[in-house]
Amino acid sequence: MGAIGRLIRTTAFKLSLVYLVVFSGLTLFLTAYIANNTAELLDSQITDTIDSEINSLSDQYERGGIRQLVSAVDLRSRRPGASLYLVADSAGRTVVGNVADPPLSILGLSDGDTTSVTYQRLDGDVGRRYDAVVRVFALPGGFKLLVGRDVSEIGQLRSLIFGASRYAIIVMVLTGFVSWFFVGRSVLKRVENMAETSRRLMSGDLTHRLTVKGSHDEFDNLALSLNEMLDRIEALMTGLQEVSDNIAHDLKTPLNRLRGRLEETLRRGGQTEDYREAITSAMEEADNLIHIFDALLKIARMEAGSSGDSFEQLDAAGILDEIVELYEPVVEDAGGRLTLETTRPLPLKGNRTLLSQALSNLIDNAIKYGGPDGGEGLSVALAGFVDEDDICLTVADNGPGIPEADRQKAVSRFGRLDAARSRQGSGLGLSLVSAVARLHGGRVELGDAGPGLKACLRLPKV
Repeated sequence: MGAIGRLIRTTAFKLSLVYLVVFSGLTLFLTAYIANNTAELLDSQITDTIDSEINSLSDQYERGGIRQLVSAVDLRSRRPGASLYLVADSAGRTVVGNVADPPLSILGLSDGDTTSVTYQRLDGDVGRRYDAVVRVFALPGGFKLLVGRDVSEIGQLRSLIFGASRYAIIVMVLTGFVSWFFVGRSVLKRVENMAETSRRLMSGDLTHRLTVKGSHDEFDNLALSLNEMLDRIEALMTGLQEVSDNIAHDLKTPLNRLRGRLEETLRRGGQTEDYREAITSAMEEADNLIHIFDALLKIARMEAGSSGDSFEQLDAAGILDEIVELYEPVVEDAGGRLTLETTRPLPLKGNRTLLSQALSNLIDNAIKYGGPDGGEGLSVALAGFVDEDDICLTVADNGPGIPEADRQKAVSRFGRLDAARSRQGSGLGLSLVSAVARLHGGRVELGDAGPGLKACLRLPKV
């Protein structure tokens, strides 16, 4: 009973019930409409037929009087059909016709009136009476002429139509309930599967997914969309856990260093200059921490798909020119050389500030880690070109590069390689570049510059 109760409470049952009521009502309406219009059409045809018979018999009476009329009625009465004929004398006795024992009430009708009556057929069952529509006319000498039409078949037709409608409604209701039972069970099973999956997800099992049957119906489409959303949520939760672990690991050192310096200064005492130096060092460490948290916030906003900045049509070649103008003196001060090679134009839709920051991060990494001797003989090559449907903005150096096995780690948050841990940095530079690329619908590709690292910011062309 519980399973039936759940089925009755489903939306499928309610919709099936509404459809049954609507279609049953529509069937009844159409049946009544067809039956009524059919009856009106047959009534009109009957009236026309009676009028035609009367006109024909009137012509016979005018040409030969009562004898010719009786002869014509006798001839027509012998023909098979639904027409009724009767000539009676003044006493109501049948002279000729195909109506047995007509009641006197029929013969007493007003001249020319049309009425519905019941009668007995001469060649039919004596105990059975039939329905008919007749007209009665008075003739000279007290004779009566009755002309009519049997309408029993019209009643049978109406009964047949309404009987068929009843059976159609019964079959419709039975089919509807059978369909509802099986469809409702299938729908309820899919919904219960979703509910069970939701409960597992709420319990913390983010690896569970909705079942996809492969029928490509709306439930499969919904399941696919929700599974994609769950994949995204799981990735974000995993990333959040990794960020938390990395923050606890990588930020613990500068915070301990900051506290140790302040504690050492207080323990040692000293002159004003000593305190000033300690405060300056603490401010530098604090600025570095603020920079890290700002970068984390910006990455989080971009990975959520909203950077808070507007996109516009722009030429990436102009951004490259600005980057070269800004960083050429910096690279020269580091003992290196910055070159630019680009095709024009490089049309894309994006945010100039974010793209400039991404390229700046790539050049900063090249200055820090590029160069064969820690920066001595550094060569940074900046390039921009069109590759099929993408715009490629690349920064290449001549340093040691990154092994292929470590490239995925290099673009993750706080992803610092062992060789870089001895230098100042947060490990967020390439992660920020990757977030900017994803926000613009592109990606970051790390490759071998031979020697050195080649980082390519691949963005869709417009």
